[in-house]
Amino acid sequence: MSAPVTPSAALLDSTHGKPKLLVVDDQPGNIQLLVQAFAGDYQVFMATSGQQALAVCQNDPPDLVLLDVLMPGMDGFAVCRQLKAQEATAHIPIILVTARPDAGQETHGLGLGAVDFISKPVNPAVVRARVQTHLTLKFQSDLLKKLVLLDSLSGVFNRRYFDQQLASEWARAARSRLSLSLVLLDVDQFSAYNERHGYQAGDDCLRMIAVTLKSVLRRPADVVARFGGEEFACLLPDTSHEDAQTLAQEMERRIRQLGLPSGNGHGAGVVSVSVGLGTRVSPHSGQASDLLSLASAQLELAKSHGRGQVRYASLDTTPAQL
Repeated sequence: MSAPVTPSAALLDSTHGKPKLLVVDDQPGNIQLLVQAFAGDYQVFMATSGQQALAVCQNDPPDLVLLDVLMPGMDGFAVCRQLKAQEATAHIPIILVTARPDAGQETHGLGLGAVDFISKPVNPAVVRARVQTHLTLKFQSDLLKKLVLLDSLSGVFNRRYFDQQLASEWARAARSRLSLSLVLLDVDQFSAYNERHGYQAGDDCLRMIAVTLKSVLRRPADVVARFGGEEFACLLPDTSHEDAQTLAQEMERRIRQLGLPSGNGHGAGVVSVSVGLGTRVSPHSGQASDLLSLASAQLELAKSHGRGQVRYASLDTTPAQL
C-alpha cells in the first residue's frame, strides 16, 4: 500500500503553477517595465484602464494586482474600492503605484484595503521583493483556509468545500456561458470490502482512489472531493459533455486497474466504482442543485444496472451509458 496522503501534501500537490499578476497602468511604457521585471517567474496580465482591470479580475482573478493610482476615468482608488467590495475579488492583494506619493494618498489607499504603496519610478528589484512578500503571505493564508476544507482521511477536499465550489462554478458557467460537468463515484460493495479486509484496508482503499482521481484530473480548476463515506465528487469547470465522458471512463478504468481485491468473498474480482456524470450544457437556466440531482440519478442507474460502469446525461439530453 502507498503511504497515506496528508492534507497539507494534497494541497501543495494542487499548486496553481506560476503566480498570476495583473499590471494596471494607462501608460504602455510603465506596463512594459513591470512585465520585464516579472517575466519568466510569473504569468503577467495587463490592463490599461480601471474598467478593463475590473473585467480581468472578474473573469480570471489574479493572485496580486499592481495598480496605478493616477489614471483617466476610473482611478486606482476607485478600482481598489470596487475590488474590495466584491466577495469574489476581495481577497486579492493590491499594491498601489503612483508618481505623486504623499502621506495622505498612502493612508487613503491602505484604508481602502491595499496591502502596500510604491512610488514611481519603480525599482524592479524592490517591486519584485515586495510582490514576493505579499504573495507569500497570501499563499500562507490560502493554505490555512483550505486546510480546514480538506478531508483528513483521503487528503482531497471535503463536502463543505465541494458545495461552495459547485455554487461558485455554476454561477461562473452561467455568467460566461460555459459548460460545467460533475462526476459522482461510489465504491462498489465497500461495506463488504471493510468486512472482508478490515477497516484499515478500507481507509487505504479510499486514499488510493483519491490519489487516482487526482492523477486523472490535472487541471488546477478541477475539484476532487470526498462527498461522503465511500463516495467521491469531481467538479469539472469548462468541460464539455464529451470530454467529461472520456474522463469519467478513464477514472473507472484506472481505479479498476489498481487491482485491489474485492470484498465479494470469492477470491476473484477487483474493487470497482459506479460512476454518474451530469453536464450543464450552455446556455441553461436553473440551479446548481439540478446538476447534482442529474449526476446522482446517473450514479443510481449505474449501481442498479450491475455496478462498475459509467452512466451519463446532460441537462438537455436523455441518459446514456459507456
